[in-house]
Amino acid sequence: MYYLMYNVMLVLVSPVIIGLLLTKKRCQRGLWSRLGSIPVELQNLRKPVIWIHAVSLGEVATIVPLLHAMKERYPQWPLVVSTVTETGREVVIKQLEGVAWHCYAPVDFWWTVDRYVRVLQPHLFILVESEFWPNLLKSLQRHQVPICLVNGRISSRSFSRYIWVKGMMKHVLSCIDLSLMQSVHDAKRIGQLGAIPDTVHVTGNMKFDQGLDQRKPTDDHISLSATLKLDAAEVLIVAGSTHPQEEECLLESYREVIARHPQVVLLMAPRHIERATKLEQVIRHYGFTCIRRSQSTQDFGAHAQQNGPRVILLDTRGELPFIYRKGFVTFVGGTLVPVGGHNLLEPAQWGRPVMFGPYVDHCRDIAGLLLEAGGGIQIQNQGDLVSHLTRLITHPSEAEDMGRRAFKVVQTHRGVIARNLQWIDRLLEKEDSTSLSLPVTGSSSITSQEILR
Repeated sequence: MYYLMYNVMLVLVSPVIIGLLLTKKRCQRGLWSRLGSIPVELQNLRKPVIWIHAVSLGEVATIVPLLHAMKERYPQWPLVVSTVTETGREVVIKQLEGVAWHCYAPVDFWWTVDRYVRVLQPHLFILVESEFWPNLLKSLQRHQVPICLVNGRISSRSFSRYIWVKGMMKHVLSCIDLSLMQSVHDAKRIGQLGAIPDTVHVTGNMKFDQGLDQRKPTDDHISLSATLKLDAAEVLIVAGSTHPQEEECLLESYREVIARHPQVVLLMAPRHIERATKLEQVIRHYGFTCIRRSQSTQDFGAHAQQNGPRVILLDTRGELPFIYRKGFVTFVGGTLVPVGGHNLLEPAQWGRPVMFGPYVDHCRDIAGLLLEAGGGIQIQNQGDLVSHLTRLITHPSEAEDMGRRAFKVVQTHRGVIARNLQWIDRLLEKEDSTSLSLPVTGSSSITSQEILR
């Protein structure tokens, strides 16, 4: 009944879905693939494959180390990564060349996903974080393809929506053979939504294993570092993955900070770089000189050499994780506005103090760990931001100590990928449910009673 209702609804809104795909520029690339036309190179791959679905940039970046490990561990099965967004595709192309093939995720029409499953013949399907497409999962189950959720999480916003369709979610989640969750909190939520308790385990957040030592800087990254041209006395504040409204708060705070510390330079990296031109206008409206990274290297270096307060606008993809290293203090966006927060571990991996706002639903556990260890600061408003920035600039030894504590958090919680691979091994070996539910050494697996408690 639930699937019938879902598919009737999809048919009714299909003209709207196809219309959006046709009119949205970011969706036009790969349009026919999204509608079921599978690229020839994927049709010609050796079968079966391991199919990994990761929605966008963040999810793909998270699984890069996992896929490198899987390539070595399972060389007999080609890896195929499907994404919804173009930014996700770019990460696959740049960071997984020779490791995995890319395709756009099919729209969840039953005939579209069934064609993908029949052509790709997946030996295993891996779902990253929280993309539960009913027809896709049902088709995989019907074709007896094992399904594994890795780095699973259920945000408060998603949970409040899913609970309204709990009956449907129970059917959807019953298709998943193994759910490897980021935290006990996430495990309890997916259990409340109807996941089979014995299939749910807590292994941690794979972002702890997203080590920058595994991602070698390109010439462009090295060039960026060289062309910042900061004076020895200048202090760089890096604000990454920012959103509207909190950007205005950052610029107002910067204005107050430089009144007392004119040696401070602000670097801003908007979460969506297509907003860069709009953000540049906002920066200039506040009276600041704006230097865009997308200018030629020579021009960028010449502009960046000027003295005095200025805002560097990082309007390129892939460089933010490396530029965090140059920050004296960092701020991670999506936290001063109700977005839920972005990757707090990217600056922590470089041993940098991490500042963030009150909206951290997407990264609540990591925020808690950073706060508990003294490696992060949670601010509530502009006044807090100015106060903490001023204190750390005045007392640099405190900032250095915070950075060391942040790095220790990352080091302490690594090893998630190894735990996930142990569970995936068991799933591929098709052991019985009893052996599959046994805890893995070093993991924080929880029992069904704990999930339902």
